[in-house]
Amino acid sequence: MTKDAGTTLRLIMPQWQGGDEPGYFFGSRLLAWLAPAPTGPVETVPVPEPQPGETLVNESGIVARAAVKRQAQAARALIDKHRPDRIVTIGGDCLVDLAPMAYLNERYGGSLGVLWVDAHPDVVPAEHYPNAHAHVLGALLGRADPDLTAEVRLPIQPSRVMYAGLDTWARVEGEVIESLGLRRAGSAALADSSAPVLDWIAEQEITRLAIHFDLDVLDPALFGPLLFNRPGLPAGAYPGVPRGRMTPEQVIRLLGDVAIACDVVGLALTEHLPWEALATRDLLRRLPLLAG
Repeated sequence: MTKDAGTTLRLIMPQWQGGDEPGYFFGSRLLAWLAPAPTGPVETVPVPEPQPGETLVNESGIVARAAVKRQAQAARALIDKHRPDRIVTIGGDCLVDLAPMAYLNERYGGSLGVLWVDAHPDVVPAEHYPNAHAHVLGALLGRADPDLTAEVRLPIQPSRVMYAGLDTWARVEGEVIESLGLRRAGSAALADSSAPVLDWIAEQEITRLAIHFDLDVLDPALFGPLLFNRPGLPAGAYPGVPRGRMTPEQVIRLLGDVAIACDVVGLALTEHLPWEALATRDLLRRLPLLAG
């Protein structure tokens, strides 16, 4: 389809408090360095670097509530400064997509389509899990903690949301998915074809699409910088937390196909944990003449 020219904002948001994982801060900065050079404006959301031994506090049901709310508002202020047509968001944990997707849905009059490429549905109610990165899509749909939904002036229509690569979920997440009628294509359905997603785009007449790409949708046996590949992780760690099953090439094919079918106006990359690079950074910090 013909796509309008316009401004693309590169938003770097090294938020880590939403997932309570300090490695997301460095992971975001490294992704920003690895990414192709931007063609438009670049802004970095101010996020304090995690300090050794720092512990986050559960604040009335959400870990680091004040910090994640403040960072969402800072991201929105930077977006409003440019009023872009498109946004590339480089995170950070999944909560980084709160302000960009909320803005884009307003920008396009509530007609935004959202493709959530993730091994997790991110609609868990706050009373069941305190880390806000798992609430972000619920907030965008108007179904989350009031401090998060307050950042969404125009909730996204459930019919215009589809999961890609989602295979399993918790009971409480399933209740939200069922109640809202959210569409889904699991990893097996997308292994050799993008048809389930393309059919949804055609049925919903989606012309503008934002993509949330959580790297943990990828099979950890095929892609290293993921939470589940933390060095020294004991057997049985993260019980009940689904692992991704897609290959990098399957995701690349899928996103390439949807970019032909409609205008991609948003792309967020999240939850990058480059363990080897983190170990190298930590080594360098302890060397003579390099240590601060």
